[in-house]
Amino acid sequence: MLTAKQHELIRFIQQRLEETGISPSFEEMKEALDLKSKSGVHRLISALEERGFIRRLPNRARALEVLKQPEDATPVARSARGDNVIDLHRVAPPAQPRPANDVIEVPLHGRIAAGVPIEAIEGQSSLPVPAALLGPGEHYALEVSGDSMIEAGIFDGDFALVRRTDVARDGEIVVALVRNEEATLKYLRRENGMVRLDPANGTYEPQIYRPDEVQVQGKLSGLLRRYH
Repeated sequence: MLTAKQHELIRFIQQRLEETGISPSFEEMKEALDLKSKSGVHRLISALEERGFIRRLPNRARALEVLKQPEDATPVARSARGDNVIDLHRVAPPAQPRPANDVIEVPLHGRIAAGVPIEAIEGQSSLPVPAALLGPGEHYALEVSGDSMIEAGIFDGDFALVRRTDVARDGEIVVALVRNEEATLKYLRRENGMVRLDPANGTYEPQIYRPDEVQVQGKLSGLLRRYH
């Protein structure tokens, strides 16, 4: 049995995961549920975790995984405290999520510059990626070339895991196609009617383009690194 607040929270977490691939912060959950303190969020999270609806992923900040949902459930009873509760026996069992330790093959599309733009090579190879590193949506991988994003923890030879999308907010790290022929990995900024692609290395200058010269092709969702 879930209370109405537990039901509302699990819906909110799932919605944010689908939209951004990142679980909401405790502050965001507090505001979304109109709670007075974060301790209320902690209690709700713990209750959902005990009932097997969510789990916290280890060694990752702000990482919650929804394991199951009370799909289309409606309040049918009240607890002794007067809270709405949900009868899960009236709900069709949801599809089971993919185990977090699964490995997914994502397309590997050559090398992308973290310095000056270089051509993004379309290839036929793939890269095995732990499912826990990927959120919702379609993903692909690019091998990073260059050092202009080192202050963001992105190094030459890393594999950038990219969620395919053509929209992004200011401040997000994106794969940007420049002048329809070259791709680069940078922070996206917009100012004075122009698009600025910012490096994360003080020795590099920002790159400024007209909006029609830049097309977002994805947002960074994770990194893989090989140690030799």
